[in-house]
Amino acid sequence: MNNRTRILLYGFGPYLQFSDNITATIAKTLPRQPGLKKVVFPVRFHRRQFVNAIERFQPDIIIGLGQSLRRRIEVESQAANCRRASAAGTVKSISSCGPARLKTTLELKLGRQAGKSMNAGDYVCNFSMYVMLDHIRRKGLNIAFGFLHIPHEYDENKALRLVQKILAHCTALH
Repeated sequence: MNNRTRILLYGFGPYLQFSDNITATIAKTLPRQPGLKKVVFPVRFHRRQFVNAIERFQPDIIIGLGQSLRRRIEVESQAANCRRASAAGTVKSISSCGPARLKTTLELKLGRQAGKSMNAGDYVCNFSMYVMLDHIRRKGLNIAFGFLHIPHEYDENKALRLVQKILAHCTALH
């Protein structure tokens, strides 16, 4: 990995009925590499944890990983300004004055290995995306941001290889 390129890769810990999270496994399994910072966030709607990571590590690229119930890996193209407000499914805005949607800025072309999604949901994955993209936008930072949803039952080794391929691609481009 290029020493000048700083990549923040994040995943999440266990939540709800899931005692483990494939994204935490991937983050922990990835070998140490110069310029790569790996973080496993607790699954909670806590804005500061995401903003602090950006401020602390000052990455050039952010790659978020989220666990999903989907059938295949999907690259998220945008985050919505909404979050789940209760178990009953009510939603509220993440930012009262922010745009309705923020587009991701890191082009992840994975061919047939992944689909493209325009809906990151209303849970902490979308929340993390929106908070980070909004912070990048408001501060005028030059940080590329991409996000992948990985099915919770996906083969961990295949997912790990895909993430390693993405990291190599990001380093070569930057």
